[in-house]
Amino acid sequence: MCSSPTETHSMRLTAIVATLRQTHMFADLPSEDIQLVAECCVTRTLSKGETLFREGQNAEGFYIVQSGAINVFRITPDGREQIICVFKHPDSFAEVTLATTESYPADAVALEPSQVIMVQKSGFRDLILRKPKLSLHMIASMSLHLKHLVQTIQDIKGRQIEYRLAHWLLQQAPDSVARPPLAFNLPVSKKVLAGQLGVTSETLSRTFARFRQEELIKVDGSLVEILQLEGLQAYVDD
Repeated sequence: MCSSPTETHSMRLTAIVATLRQTHMFADLPSEDIQLVAECCVTRTLSKGETLFREGQNAEGFYIVQSGAINVFRITPDGREQIICVFKHPDSFAEVTLATTESYPADAVALEPSQVIMVQKSGFRDLILRKPKLSLHMIASMSLHLKHLVQTIQDIKGRQIEYRLAHWLLQQAPDSVARPPLAFNLPVSKKVLAGQLGVTSETLSRTFARFRQEELIKVDGSLVEILQLEGLQAYVDD
């Protein structure tokens, strides 16, 4: 039995509201306000490798990841892909376009089959005028992204790749209080990881090889085992 258009719309809004409640931006909003935000939203399904938006494209709104992973990046003058961040459920991104720019400042591509919510700019701006407290939530969300960006720049400019990779590996460890070996699957490809860490794929591969030779880690395809937490921590402390 097929759902009626009204039932389909209601189910779509319910799914959007559920995602909004999980975001930093909207988690503590009253139910009636979240419902109003949901009315400003549309969803979009992306296949792996599909472009969500390109740098300079007219900004229609900002996004929240319902499922999958979205890579936001810029192309450097020498043609390299500099990854700003990989966003996953329930991350939000591109909020800055509501306040400071009419176009997207970077590219966004799906790393895997994904679904995103777009909070439409026109409707959300009108809602902010009626509900000024929403602007505080926007500022808080953009502040989190700024903090991440500053940390990324600091790591890229001021840290050696050994520090960056060791720090990243320790962050991925499923349970840092457990005894090694600690195993996990790489959440992104090594090419994407290299972009996140601000190095070439070749440099990343050499650093992985160094850690393997020092018996700090073991790598089998996408499976990584941390063999020595102390050894990785030493690179971070140095």
